[in-house]
Amino acid sequence: MRPHTDNPNKATQRLEVTEATPGSATDPAPEPGSIPAAAGPVPAAPAAAGPVQPPASDDALENHLGGEEARNYRKYEFDMVAPYVGRSLLEVGSGLGDFSEQFLPRLDRLVVSDNDPYCVDQLRKRYESDPAVEVLDLALPMKVPVSQPVETVVMMNVLEHIADDIKALHCLAEATVPGGRIVIWVPGYMQLYGEFDQRVGHVTRYTPKTLRATVKGAGLEPEVVRPINFIGGLAWWLTVRRRGVTYPDPRIVKIYDRTVVPLTRLIDKLHPPFGQTVFCVARVPA
Repeated sequence: MRPHTDNPNKATQRLEVTEATPGSATDPAPEPGSIPAAAGPVPAAPAAAGPVQPPASDDALENHLGGEEARNYRKYEFDMVAPYVGRSLLEVGSGLGDFSEQFLPRLDRLVVSDNDPYCVDQLRKRYESDPAVEVLDLALPMKVPVSQPVETVVMMNVLEHIADDIKALHCLAEATVPGGRIVIWVPGYMQLYGEFDQRVGHVTRYTPKTLRATVKGAGLEPEVVRPINFIGGLAWWLTVRRRGVTYPDPRIVKIYDRTVVPLTRLIDKLHPPFGQTVFCVARVPA
């Protein structure tokens, strides 16, 4: 189970695990290397929720983990994304700005954005004295009001909230220089879709095939599309889909972060056929 943070930089709040009624005890565990079957029919995905101020409602739950409990995981995210980041960066769904701030030493310009009023206000306060940082109130799909196009767009666990994901990517492509990249990090596989996804407003979970189709539908050229975090996918299936856990316990996340994330990095090098996350790098046509 990965320390799930749709916007890993937003304020951290410790929440305890709650459990729903578990599914049938006869449901088989997934075979190694296979995609685990859902415990019962895959639930219908809800429409994306509107912006809320964290931690005001269930829609903000996913923003409250990923701080000290998931230090190694956040470094894992950074190391996956960093090779594809150019000299100017737009982050979509910045939260409080901690993730994108890691790139500042290598950037000429940073654009941070969110559609949560609380987060937008905090971002403006954080960067009010930095002329190299632009802050946007952005709710995709919409024209992205950047002062000038960027070389790279990064969206960490954002696209799955947007019903018209193709239009959202098209809007981002228009804000990116020709030949630039859009880096996408989304939850993987509808077999893992559960109550947690419903509560935080996930429209879907992706596979490499569906994400590739979405990227191509937006007129982008996929360079990398692959599942990552194989162990996290199995753990998520066991805890969320089978046991009905509706929110990760930060104490368990911390243990997982210290013990499993280092192993996850090694397994990713083997390009496993399944994972908790689908990672994509798409190029804007020149």
